Amino acid sequence: MRDALAGGVSRRRLRARDLDTPFHGVRSRGEAVGPARRATAYSAKLRRGEALSHGTALLLCGVSVPAACVAEIHVTSLGEVERARGAGVRGHEAEPASLRTVMVDGVVVVHPVDAWCQLGASLSVRQLVVLGDALTRRHQPITTLDELRRAVRRRAGRRGVQRLRVAVELIRERTDSNAETGLRLDAADFGLPEPEVNGRIVDEHGTFVAFGDLVYRDQKTMLEFDGEQHRTDDRQFARDLDRMDALARLGWRIVRVTRKHDAAGRREKFALIGRHLTDRGWHAAPR
Repeated sequence: MRDALAGGVSRRRLRARDLDTPFHGVRSRGEAVGPARRATAYSAKLRRGEALSHGTALLLCGVSVPAACVAEIHVTSLGEVERARGAGVRGHEAEPASLRTVMVDGVVVVHPVDAWCQLGASLSVRQLVVLGDALTRRHQPITTLDELRRAVRRRAGRRGVQRLRVAVELIRERTDSNAETGLRLDAADFGLPEPEVNGRIVDEHGTFVAFGDLVYRDQKTMLEFDGEQHRTDDRQFARDLDRMDALARLGWRIVRVTRKHDAAGRREKFALIGRHLTDRGWHAAPR
């Protein structure tokens, strides 16, 4: 509130009932509901040498993170500033040279690549892969796989680096959603071969036809994840039908999975994909 007073805001205005107090010393217009709004509200308390970090930084950079990662506001102190404390806040410390910071909408955050590395100590390999895919996504990627690999090498000897090393080799660029990543990882666990992510399909004349979620190009087979928009958006549904017809004409086999397929349902779909691949020349490695 000191900044507001210095900027000419009266104490009476700061006591007004239309302002919320999400954190001690912070007044905001409207209730700070949700992790992103709470993080933005807390940013007014950041001292020189502090940055929002871990899952909080990734959230503000536009990455969907597990709820547990943002149940608290994560703040990293770089240098001599004392570790942040308070209700709903998790403070961390790091050497200034060990982390990069960037500005996101006027808020100082740990660089998203370094923030991903920070989570190596608390997340599973699968969760790290999902976040890594999101960072290297097809549309508006935040970073590259090579940059993630370089960052992991810089983390040698620190907590979580072993999980980061495993995860970075499982990340694939050009994904479109966390659900798509989950489908790819489940397919790999089932024993299916490595697919091409969002592979570009063309017809016999080289004309673009479609992108396939998980493409087995040599066998002209693909595994697709259908989100809610494919059924609720009439125009999207019509485009999907035209796309499927065009792919079928070219001899592609398509297996579709939705969010409603449970573990058993997914295994049935993966078994079907396996039969299609085998029919077209793939030989599964013995287990």
